[in-house]
Amino acid sequence: KILYEDEYILTLDKPSRLLVHGDGRSKEETLSDWINENYPDLKEVGEEQTLQNGEIIKRPGIVHRLDKDTSGVIIVAKTKEVHAYLKEQFQNRKVQKIYNAVVWGNFSKDKMEGVINNSIGRSASDFRKWSAEHGAKGELREAVTEYEVLVQGENNKEKFAYLEVKPKTGRTHQIRVHLKSISHPVVCDKLYSSKVCNKENCLGFDRLALHAFSIQFRLPDNTDITIESPLPKEFEDAKKILS
Repeated sequence: KILYEDEYILTLDKPSRLLVHGDGRSKEETLSDWINENYPDLKEVGEEQTLQNGEIIKRPGIVHRLDKDTSGVIIVAKTKEVHAYLKEQFQNRKVQKIYNAVVWGNFSKDKMEGVINNSIGRSASDFRKWSAEHGAKGELREAVTEYEVLVQGENNKEKFAYLEVKPKTGRTHQIRVHLKSISHPVVCDKLYSSKVCNKENCLGFDRLALHAFSIQFRLPDNTDITIESPLPKEFEDAKKILS
C-alpha cells in the first residue's frame, strides 16, 4: 500500500514477514522486487550493499530499513539527490520515528516511561543477534531509545504492556535488543525472547509485535512532513484487551 507519494519520495506500508531486500539466502519476493517492478526508474537510486556471501545487491531508492517481521512506514527516494538529502537527515538524527510495540511483563509505576541508553554490540552467544547487555563483543555503538507505557494489563494469566517507542539512533534490531535488555522483550520475537508465543497466549499475535507507526522528516522543498501507517488490527485489539 502506498501511504504518500510526490515528486521526491514514495512512502510504503510494509507488511510483516516481507524482506526489504534480498539477504543472499532466501529466494522469496522482497520490497525491493516490488519497487523494481512498479518503479523501474528507481533501480539506480540508492546504494549497493554487499551481503555476507559477497553478493552485491541494489537497494532501489531505499533510505532506511525495517526488519523482515516489523510492519509499517518506509521511505523510498525517487532521485539520487533526494536519497542523499534524506540520508543526511537520518545520519544527523533529524528524523523522528515512532513505533508501537507489545512486550512481555508489566512495568512498575516508576518505570512507566524512560530512556534506554545502552550501547549495542554483537552477541557473544549467537552470531545472528545483537546485545545491549554485559558481554557484548566487537565495536560497541551508541544507541538510545525512549519509551512510554500507554497501557498494560493481563490476558490469559500473562502480563503485557503496550508501548510507544522512539528510537533516537538507528542500530540493527535496536528496539528489540533494548527492550530485551530491560527484561521486556517484544511479543513473538523468536530471536530475542525465550517465551513461546502463539495466538492463544499472546493477545492474538502470531507475528512480531512491532510496528513502525510514523516518521517525520523534511522534504527538499523545506516542507516538514509526517507519514503514518495505520495500526494493524492485532495492535488495535491488543490495546483494547489491555485497557
